[in-house]
Amino acid sequence: MGTSASPSPVSPTPADVVIIGGGPGGYVAAIRAAQLGLNTVCVEMDKTLGGTCVNVGCIPSKALLSSSEHYEFAQHAAAAHGIGIGQLSLDLSTMLKRKDDVVGQNTKGIEFLFRKNKITWAKGRGTLLAGNVVEVTTGGAAGGPPAEKIATYQAKHVIIATGSVPIELPFLKFDEERVLSNVGALKIPQVPKHLIVIGGGVIGLELGSVWKRLGAKVTVVELLPAILPGMDDDVVKEADKTFKKQGLDIRTGTRVTNGGRTETGVFIEVEKDGKAERIEGDYVLVSVGRRPSTNGIDVKALGLNVGKRGEILVDDQMRTNLPNVFAIGDCVPGPMLAHKAEDEGVIAAEVIAGQKVHMHYKSIPGVVYTWPEIAAVGLTEQQVKESGREYRTGKFPFSANGRARSMGDTTGFVKFIADAKTDELLGAHMIGPNVSELISEVVLAFEYRGSSEDIAVTVHAHPTLSETTKEAALAVLGRAIHI
Repeated sequence: MGTSASPSPVSPTPADVVIIGGGPGGYVAAIRAAQLGLNTVCVEMDKTLGGTCVNVGCIPSKALLSSSEHYEFAQHAAAAHGIGIGQLSLDLSTMLKRKDDVVGQNTKGIEFLFRKNKITWAKGRGTLLAGNVVEVTTGGAAGGPPAEKIATYQAKHVIIATGSVPIELPFLKFDEERVLSNVGALKIPQVPKHLIVIGGGVIGLELGSVWKRLGAKVTVVELLPAILPGMDDDVVKEADKTFKKQGLDIRTGTRVTNGGRTETGVFIEVEKDGKAERIEGDYVLVSVGRRPSTNGIDVKALGLNVGKRGEILVDDQMRTNLPNVFAIGDCVPGPMLAHKAEDEGVIAAEVIAGQKVHMHYKSIPGVVYTWPEIAAVGLTEQQVKESGREYRTGKFPFSANGRARSMGDTTGFVKFIADAKTDELLGAHMIGPNVSELISEVVLAFEYRGSSEDIAVTVHAHPTLSETTKEAALAVLGRAIHI
């Protein structure tokens, strides 16, 4: 009597490129790979594409920042422009809905681009196995349905784009109800009476600014001697002065030693100069940084090289030490910026397609979307000074700019640092109105190793905020006109 044959295992589906993660790096890599004619699969376990940036980071926070700036203008600045508002009121639920609508427009746009470029979106959790096999599963969460494998791909090339996650404090675990990460801070259902922010970096100051404008008392606690670690000292001093004037209670050089929930809110215990204090509030936003995520990547089993923080080590073509495995975005070294991840995604896709391209980081700008905005590219003056290089600086204030005066936004300045001998631009640092847009001109100059004179002799339209950039470049040469 014969025995029945066991069913043959289903062979993995072949793909030229499988990307694990659909955030800014992953979805851009997928689009570029598809443009280059590669059969492309993007594995993303969230219900929407776009990752942290589009869903709970860059996009929703900017929507709330914009709304809160309009509210602030109506409260305090409209009268100076001859605008009578009448009885002002805040409809927070409408503001939050608008934020969600903006996010939805962006995620739907990415889905359209996937369809247009014939990219397969594998909706599940991606796990990288030996031999560049990627399994996709759904379920498996605590209290939910068991894990179920829905697809397996045999990839010629893999791009890891698993992003990053916020860092918790051991005594303040995120519950997104009272102890908040950036996710919870974007959907507080009512304006807090007192929001405590742990961390005086970009996320803490941006989200703290939102809720301060809407009426909350906001206390920012920063361990280091100054807010905005890593930024140019002149910008930090101006920002600190401006934010305090706006009403933010900024406590620098202050250590958080404990914290937790109360019956009605939260508390933290802090220490400065040997003195202890207990601070109570409605909510606490913990924004002490983010760490690389390697969700679905068994680093040890695969033999993947990682750094001290768990970041995946790559070369300038985004290659890991594993054959035909690339990594991009927040899970690799460097600043955790969406636009950095996007460029890395393009580089990885183009390398896979056989192009001779390389990633470099000299010309990547950083922006803080407070008001006034802050933007920078290149080295700080402190970094240039420590290098021993001879340099010159030039600075021009927005208070001397006609367009800024007409807007009523004259806080801040543009500052350039250039090599004293060659005049090559080494750094640019801005704080003021709309500097997130002004920095792009300088980034272009950096990309081509431009000089301060290159910007100084370029004709800028009048009256515009960009004239401040021209004047700061002229100031490096000792030739500023309007000051």
